[in-house]
Amino acid sequence: MQYQSNFYSTEIFKAVQSAGLFSDSKVFADAIAKIPLAEIENQYVMQKPTGEALLRFVHAHFDFVANKELDALPDFTSAQQYISALWSRLSRKPSTVAKGSLLPLPHPYVVPGGRFNEIYYWDSYFTALGLLDANRSDLVEGMLDNFVSLIDRIGHVPNGNRDYYQSRSQPPVTALMVDLLWQEKSHDEQWLSRVTQALLKEHQFWQTGEGLSCTDKKAQYRVVIMPCGGKLNRYWDPLAAPRPESFIEDIELAAAVTDSETFYQHIRAACESGWDFSSRWLANADDLASIRTTDIIPVDLNALLVLLESQIARCFEKLNELTQAQYYANLASNRSALIQKYCWCDKKGWFFDVDLNDYARTTVESLAGVVPMFAELVTPEQAEHIGKKLEAEFLQQGGLVSTLVTTSQQWDSPNGWAPLQWFAVSGLRAYGQNQLANKIMQAWLYAVETGFEQIGCLLEKYNVVEPDKQASGGEYVVQQGFGWTNGVTSRFYRLLVPEVDSPLA
Repeated sequence: MQYQSNFYSTEIFKAVQSAGLFSDSKVFADAIAKIPLAEIENQYVMQKPTGEALLRFVHAHFDFVANKELDALPDFTSAQQYISALWSRLSRKPSTVAKGSLLPLPHPYVVPGGRFNEIYYWDSYFTALGLLDANRSDLVEGMLDNFVSLIDRIGHVPNGNRDYYQSRSQPPVTALMVDLLWQEKSHDEQWLSRVTQALLKEHQFWQTGEGLSCTDKKAQYRVVIMPCGGKLNRYWDPLAAPRPESFIEDIELAAAVTDSETFYQHIRAACESGWDFSSRWLANADDLASIRTTDIIPVDLNALLVLLESQIARCFEKLNELTQAQYYANLASNRSALIQKYCWCDKKGWFFDVDLNDYARTTVESLAGVVPMFAELVTPEQAEHIGKKLEAEFLQQGGLVSTLVTTSQQWDSPNGWAPLQWFAVSGLRAYGQNQLANKIMQAWLYAVETGFEQIGCLLEKYNVVEPDKQASGGEYVVQQGFGWTNGVTSRFYRLLVPEVDSPLA
């Protein structure tokens, strides 16, 4: 890990990123030094190459890992065939030593694809849906074991297994991974004890700062104190510096603000949310420099933390530690009540994020509002309101838009993303709204299949308003592969044709 902590402060790193040698800053952040970094830095300082000479210097001293999922593929006649073929290409072998910024993992794992050539935290849950459909529970078990390993070593699951992601996590889904394997594994007391300890440690990560009181400030780290004295959580990253994987982009944006350190924390926190970037986090929907993520109390994060607390309670109950089980069940119940109190809007029939400054609900209507339904925290009446709004306002020809705000940010309209489709569909099915759930799945498959007919692969996101047009927005070009799209799409095929054991087997 020492390698990368030095790397990002070196002159060679700053020079290469500032020169824009690569169209994507992540390329050089993921480079692997051929010789000790100190030697490369010394040679760079002595030579100070620029332009083409700098590019030659970089390629002489660094290796770059190719993404095998981008290699030529056979001509597939269906998206289902493509998904089946991609699992092996998206799989990565375990390792015991760091390679450049890549942290070692003890078990095989699946990456999203494209520029994302490492395990990604919340992606892995949605990817796992498709792996289970393909009878690859071994890979799902391996990825969960990797999460446990990371929690043991770092204290949380980072954004991805890169050194530069260690200061932040992502939406917590280890509990959801445990749930996917519960029926098969929960009888194994050793497994149960191990995952319970990991879940506890992850919960502690999110609750660092919970000693905060009304006499202190409103928030500390990831913990927020509400006017009633209850505590919720927010996304947070303690580092006030440019992201190495988006170095030049952050430097350029920071030049437009008066407080660059706070800006860096806001933009890093948005990356922890997985929604990088969205009008959810912006004071001005058309201006990324107005980002204010740490001022927002996210409804989806807190719903997922209810599931984390509930899963810990379930684990303790299975281990016959009933006092502990009741304690965490109470935490889940209290948090659920706070979500209802602060995030639900009767008038809109929707759950909203909350502004930390005045504790008022924000105005952005986003699919984060369906996560309480996914977590089964809502009343039947609320579920009915949510279903009506989904169908009337969010549902488009190719699926659900991420927000009802149209911007240039990739987590806004007109874009739709596989994980948000799953949250909505799963939530609707939990409350008996199967007809609408089917309608959403069919719309999403239309977008995926339209895109597949055009370019022969699956993508990380889709323009669900006009499915014949490719999605855009964000800091990089749309990526192909793609782990969570493959996973959710696979599960949709299966749910729509339940009599078939698995369309991908």
